[in-house]
Amino acid sequence: MLRSLGQRPVAGGDEDLTVAGLRAAVSRLRRELAAYPAEFPDRAIAEDELAALAAMTIDGTPEIPCLRRSLLLIAGAIGSMSALAPWLSEVRRAVDLFGEPPRR
Repeated sequence: MLRSLGQRPVAGGDEDLTVAGLRAAVSRLRRELAAYPAEFPDRAIAEDELAALAAMTIDGTPEIPCLRRSLLLIAGAIGSMSALAPWLSEVRRAVDLFGEPPRR
């Protein structure tokens, strides 16, 4: 299992703080997206990828390439929605804590 610097289990449990932070950021963006009143063409893509990110946080440390792929799809789907930008940035920062994907 790859771990980035600064990751440690939550006191009293074995959950990684980086995974918990990602889960919280994804949850917040999902709530904000659900409350966003306007419809837009790629909303379903954003919702599906956020659900995928949430699922990745359930089973431990997610694969970095999968995290980055989902983040790219979410950013492409909602990147122009300025009202969602703070929460999208929060998800991006949480994904960045996992580090870079390995070079081929």
